[in-house]
Amino acid sequence: MTEADLYILYKGMYVPNYFHTVQSLKYCEEFSFRPDDVLITTYPKSGTTWTKEIVPLILSGGDPASVETLPNLDRTPWLEETQACKLNLEDRSSPRILTTHLLYHWLPPSFFEVKPKVIYVMRNPKDVFTSAFHFFGMCGHLVSPSSQTDFLHKFLNRKVAYGSWFDHVKSWLNAEDKLQMIIIYEEIIMDLKNLVTRIAKFLGKPLQAEIIENLTDRCPFNNMKKNKMSNYSTLEIMDQTKSEFLRKGIVGDWKNQITTAEVEYFDHIYKEKMKDVNYKFIWD
Repeated sequence: MTEADLYILYKGMYVPNYFHTVQSLKYCEEFSFRPDDVLITTYPKSGTTWTKEIVPLILSGGDPASVETLPNLDRTPWLEETQACKLNLEDRSSPRILTTHLLYHWLPPSFFEVKPKVIYVMRNPKDVFTSAFHFFGMCGHLVSPSSQTDFLHKFLNRKVAYGSWFDHVKSWLNAEDKLQMIIIYEEIIMDLKNLVTRIAKFLGKPLQAEIIENLTDRCPFNNMKKNKMSNYSTLEIMDQTKSEFLRKGIVGDWKNQITTAEVEYFDHIYKEKMKDVNYKFIWD
Protein backbone atom coordinates (compact mmCIF):
# COMPACT_ATOMS: atom_id res chain seq x y z
CA MET A 1 0.00 0.00 0.00
CA THR A 2 1.03 3.61 -0.57
CA GLU A 3 1.12 6.77 1.51
CA ALA A 4 -2.25 7.76 0.03
CA ASP A 5 -3.77 4.54 1.38
CA LEU A 6 -2.29 4.51 4.87
CA TYR A 7 -1.51 8.08 5.91
CA ILE A 8 -3.14 11.42 6.42
CA LEU A 9 -1.16 14.63 6.12
CA TYR A 10 -1.04 16.68 9.30
CA LYS A 11 0.78 20.02 9.13
CA GLY A 12 2.94 18.62 6.36
CA MET A 13 3.74 15.38 8.25
CA TYR A 14 2.45 11.90 7.47
CA VAL A 15 0.62 10.16 10.33
CA PRO A 16 -0.97 6.69 10.06
CA ASN A 17 -4.73 6.85 9.57
CA TYR A 18 -5.07 3.60 11.57
CA PHE A 19 -4.23 5.51 14.76
CA HIS A 20 -5.03 9.11 13.81
CA THR A 21 -8.20 10.84 12.68
CA VAL A 22 -9.24 14.43 12.22
CA GLN A 23 -11.11 14.08 15.51
CA SER A 24 -8.14 12.67 17.46
CA LEU A 25 -5.83 15.40 16.20
CA LYS A 26 -8.38 18.04 17.12
CA TYR A 27 -8.68 16.48 20.59
CA CYS A 28 -4.93 16.87 20.99
CA GLU A 29 -5.00 20.47 19.79
CA GLU A 30 -7.61 21.30 22.45
CA PHE A 31 -6.26 19.14 25.26
CA SER A 32 -6.02 20.73 28.72
CA PHE A 33 -2.69 20.02 30.38
CA ARG A 34 -2.20 20.18 34.13
CA PRO A 35 0.99 21.51 35.75
CA ASP A 36 1.72 18.10 37.30
CA ASP A 37 1.32 16.12 34.08
CA VAL A 38 4.35 14.22 32.81
CA LEU A 39 4.83 14.24 29.04
CA ILE A 40 7.11 11.69 27.37
CA THR A 41 8.05 12.96 23.94
CA THR A 42 10.10 11.17 21.31
CA TYR A 43 10.73 10.65 17.66
CA PRO A 44 9.58 7.06 16.94
CA LYS A 45 11.95 4.17 17.65
CA SER A 46 14.01 6.18 20.14
CA GLY A 47 13.21 4.27 23.32
CA THR A 48 9.64 5.40 23.85
CA THR A 49 8.16 2.12 25.05
CA TRP A 50 11.06 1.57 27.42
CA THR A 51 10.54 5.01 28.96
CA LYS A 52 6.81 4.31 29.21
CA GLU A 53 7.71 1.28 31.30
CA ILE A 54 10.15 3.06 33.62
CA VAL A 55 8.19 6.23 34.44
CA PRO A 56 5.01 4.57 35.81
CA LEU A 57 7.14 2.30 37.97
CA ILE A 58 8.96 5.32 39.40
CA LEU A 59 5.78 7.27 40.10
CA SER A 60 4.16 4.22 41.73
CA GLY A 61 7.15 3.67 43.98
CA GLY A 62 8.02 0.46 42.16
CA ASP A 63 4.56 -1.13 42.22
CA PRO A 64 4.56 -3.70 39.36
CA ALA A 65 0.80 -3.34 38.93
CA SER A 66 1.47 0.05 37.35
CA VAL A 67 2.79 -1.68 34.22
CA GLU A 68 1.16 -5.11 34.41
CA THR A 69 -2.53 -4.23 34.54
CA LEU A 70 -2.95 -1.82 31.60
CA PRO A 71 -1.61 -1.93 28.04
CA ASN A 72 0.78 0.95 27.50
CA LEU A 73 -1.60 2.49 24.94
CA ASP A 74 -3.98 3.08 27.87
CA ARG A 75 -1.39 3.49 30.63
CA THR A 76 0.56 6.30 28.94
CA PRO A 77 -1.63 7.30 25.98
CA TRP A 78 -0.52 9.13 22.85
CA LEU A 79 -2.33 12.47 22.88
CA GLU A 80 -2.69 12.61 19.10
CA GLU A 81 -4.07 9.10 18.64
CA THR A 82 -7.67 7.87 18.67
CA GLN A 83 -7.29 5.95 21.93
CA ALA A 84 -6.75 9.14 23.92
CA CYS A 85 -10.22 10.37 22.99
CA LYS A 86 -11.80 7.27 24.57
CA LEU A 87 -10.01 7.22 27.92
CA ASN A 88 -11.67 10.14 29.73
CA LEU A 89 -8.27 11.59 30.55
CA GLU A 90 -10.01 14.57 32.10
CA ASP A 91 -11.16 12.25 34.91
CA ARG A 92 -7.82 10.54 35.39
CA SER A 93 -6.06 11.30 38.66
CA SER A 94 -2.78 13.20 38.76
CA PRO A 95 -0.04 12.90 37.84
CA ARG A 96 -1.09 11.74 34.39
CA ILE A 97 1.61 10.25 32.17
CA LEU A 98 1.10 11.25 28.55
CA THR A 99 3.05 10.64 25.36
CA THR A 100 3.51 12.35 21.99
CA HIS A 101 5.51 12.17 18.78
CA LEU A 102 4.56 15.76 17.88
CA LEU A 103 6.95 18.65 17.48
CA TYR A 104 7.22 21.13 20.33
CA HIS A 105 5.38 23.97 18.61
CA TRP A 106 2.46 21.69 17.70
CA LEU A 107 1.40 21.16 21.31
CA PRO A 108 -1.89 22.75 22.47
CA PRO A 109 -2.01 26.21 24.10
CA SER A 110 -2.48 24.73 27.58
CA PHE A 111 0.93 23.05 27.33
CA PHE A 112 2.67 26.41 27.01
CA GLU A 113 0.54 27.95 29.74
CA VAL A 114 1.06 25.39 32.52
CA LYS A 115 4.47 23.94 31.46
CA PRO A 116 4.20 20.31 32.62
CA LYS A 117 7.32 18.23 33.08
CA VAL A 118 8.78 16.83 29.86
CA ILE A 119 10.95 13.76 29.41
CA TYR A 120 12.56 13.96 25.99
CA VAL A 121 14.13 10.78 24.65
CA MET A 122 16.79 10.92 21.93
CA ARG A 123 18.69 8.18 20.16
CA ASN A 124 21.43 8.04 17.55
CA PRO A 125 19.54 8.66 14.28
CA LYS A 126 21.34 5.78 12.56
CA ASP A 127 19.99 3.38 15.19
CA VAL A 128 16.57 5.05 14.86
CA PHE A 129 16.71 4.42 11.11
CA THR A 130 17.77 0.80 11.57
CA SER A 131 14.96 0.12 14.05
CA ALA A 132 12.44 1.97 11.88
CA PHE A 133 13.38 -0.05 8.80
CA HIS A 134 12.37 -3.28 10.56
CA PHE A 135 9.35 -1.64 12.23
CA PHE A 136 7.90 -0.31 8.98
CA GLY A 137 8.31 -3.74 7.44
CA MET A 138 6.19 -5.50 10.08
CA CYS A 139 3.40 -2.96 10.56
CA GLY A 140 0.27 -3.13 8.46
CA HIS A 141 -0.49 0.54 9.17
CA LEU A 142 2.80 1.78 7.69
CA VAL A 143 4.16 1.85 4.13
CA SER A 144 6.55 -1.08 3.90
CA PRO A 145 10.06 -0.20 2.62
CA SER A 146 10.71 -1.24 -0.98
CA SER A 147 14.44 -1.38 -0.22
CA GLN A 148 16.78 -0.20 2.49
CA THR A 149 18.33 2.50 0.32
CA ASP A 150 14.94 3.82 -0.77
CA PHE A 151 13.78 3.91 2.85
CA LEU A 152 16.99 5.70 3.86
CA HIS A 153 16.30 8.48 1.36
CA LYS A 154 12.70 8.77 2.57
CA PHE A 155 13.81 8.78 6.21
CA LEU A 156 16.34 11.56 5.63
CA ASN A 157 13.96 13.68 3.57
CA ARG A 158 10.74 13.79 5.65
CA LYS A 159 8.96 11.22 3.47
CA VAL A 160 8.14 8.69 6.20
CA ALA A 161 5.39 8.57 8.81
CA TYR A 162 6.04 11.03 11.67
CA GLY A 163 8.28 13.20 9.54
CA SER A 164 11.88 14.17 10.09
CA TRP A 165 14.11 13.12 12.98
CA PHE A 166 16.03 16.37 12.43
CA ASP A 167 12.92 18.54 12.72
CA HIS A 168 11.78 16.74 15.85
CA VAL A 169 15.08 16.91 17.69
CA LYS A 170 15.68 20.54 16.81
CA SER A 171 12.18 21.63 17.80
CA TRP A 172 12.57 20.20 21.32
CA LEU A 173 16.21 21.13 21.88
CA ASN A 174 15.45 24.72 20.93
CA ALA A 175 12.78 24.75 23.63
CA GLU A 176 14.94 23.31 26.41
CA ASP A 177 15.38 26.60 28.30
CA LYS A 178 11.61 27.25 28.20
CA LEU A 179 10.56 23.99 29.84
CA GLN A 180 10.92 21.71 32.83
CA MET A 181 12.66 19.11 30.69
CA ILE A 182 15.04 16.22 31.17
CA ILE A 183 16.84 14.75 28.15
CA ILE A 184 17.52 11.02 27.93
CA TYR A 185 20.07 9.42 25.60
CA GLU A 186 21.37 5.90 25.19
CA GLU A 187 21.98 5.87 28.95
CA ILE A 188 18.69 3.98 29.11
CA ILE A 189 20.82 1.11 27.80
CA MET A 190 24.25 2.05 29.14
CA ASP A 191 23.47 3.11 32.74
CA LEU A 192 19.91 2.22 33.70
CA LYS A 193 20.41 2.65 37.43
CA ASN A 194 21.66 6.20 37.06
CA LEU A 195 18.82 6.97 34.67
CA VAL A 196 16.16 5.69 37.09
CA THR A 197 17.72 7.82 39.83
CA ARG A 198 17.86 10.89 37.59
CA ILE A 199 14.26 10.59 36.39
CA ALA A 200 13.00 9.99 39.93
CA LYS A 201 14.74 13.15 41.13
CA PHE A 202 13.41 15.14 38.17
CA LEU A 203 9.85 13.99 38.90
CA GLY A 204 10.16 14.89 42.58
CA LYS A 205 9.81 11.22 43.51
CA PRO A 206 13.08 10.27 45.25
CA LEU A 207 13.21 6.54 45.83
CA GLN A 208 14.94 4.45 48.46
CA ALA A 209 18.07 2.66 47.30
CA GLU A 210 16.34 -0.73 47.53
CA ILE A 211 13.53 0.39 45.22
CA ILE A 212 16.02 1.82 42.72
CA GLU A 213 17.87 -1.51 42.74
CA ASN A 214 14.60 -3.40 42.20
CA LEU A 215 13.60 -1.14 39.31
CA THR A 216 17.04 -1.46 37.75
CA ASP A 217 16.73 -5.24 37.95
CA ARG A 218 13.21 -5.19 36.54
CA CYS A 219 13.59 -2.75 33.67
CA PRO A 220 16.31 -4.11 31.37
CA PHE A 221 15.13 -4.39 27.78
CA ASN A 222 14.76 -8.17 27.73
CA ASN A 223 12.59 -8.12 30.86
CA MET A 224 10.30 -5.43 29.48
CA LYS A 225 10.12 -7.39 26.21
CA LYS A 226 8.30 -10.20 28.08
CA ASN A 227 5.59 -7.90 29.46
CA LYS A 228 2.48 -8.44 27.33
CA MET A 229 1.16 -5.08 28.49
CA SER A 230 4.17 -3.43 26.83
CA ASN A 231 5.33 -5.55 23.89
CA TYR A 232 2.28 -4.99 21.63
CA SER A 233 1.95 -8.75 21.14
CA THR A 234 -1.84 -8.40 21.23
CA LEU A 235 -1.97 -5.77 18.48
CA GLU A 236 -2.90 -7.58 15.27
CA ILE A 237 -1.81 -4.74 13.00
CA MET A 238 1.80 -5.68 13.83
CA ASP A 239 3.11 -8.93 12.31
CA GLN A 240 5.77 -9.88 14.83
CA THR A 241 6.67 -13.01 12.87
CA LYS A 242 8.48 -10.61 10.51
CA SER A 243 10.22 -8.61 13.22
CA GLU A 244 9.55 -8.19 16.92
CA PHE A 245 8.21 -4.79 17.97
CA LEU A 246 10.78 -4.75 20.76
CA ARG A 247 13.66 -6.06 18.68
CA LYS A 248 17.16 -5.62 20.17
CA GLY A 249 17.36 -2.48 22.29
CA ILE A 250 21.09 -2.00 21.78
CA VAL A 251 23.45 0.82 20.86
CA GLY A 252 25.19 0.73 17.48
CA ASP A 253 23.13 -1.92 15.68
CA TRP A 254 23.24 0.34 12.61
CA LYS A 255 26.82 -0.85 12.05
CA ASN A 256 25.45 -4.33 11.31
CA GLN A 257 23.03 -3.10 8.66
CA ILE A 258 23.83 0.18 6.93
CA THR A 259 26.25 -0.04 3.99
CA THR A 260 29.34 2.14 3.65
CA ALA A 261 27.73 4.15 0.85
CA GLU A 262 24.59 4.66 2.91
CA VAL A 263 26.64 5.78 5.93
CA GLU A 264 28.44 8.35 3.79
CA TYR A 265 25.15 9.70 2.46
CA PHE A 266 23.64 9.70 5.98
CA ASP A 267 26.64 11.60 7.37
CA HIS A 268 26.44 14.18 4.57
CA ILE A 269 22.76 14.89 5.25
CA TYR A 270 23.29 14.86 9.03
CA LYS A 271 26.10 17.40 8.81
CA GLU A 272 23.99 19.71 6.66
CA LYS A 273 20.80 19.42 8.70
CA MET A 274 22.47 19.82 12.09
CA LYS A 275 25.03 22.52 11.28
CA ASP A 276 23.03 25.19 13.13
CA VAL A 277 22.48 23.10 16.28
CA ASN A 278 24.66 24.15 19.20
CA TYR A 279 24.41 20.92 21.13
CA LYS A 280 26.85 18.14 21.94
CA PHE A 281 25.41 14.73 21.09
CA ILE A 282 27.11 11.68 22.61
CA TRP A 283 27.31 9.98 19.20
CA ASP A 284 29.17 12.87 17.50
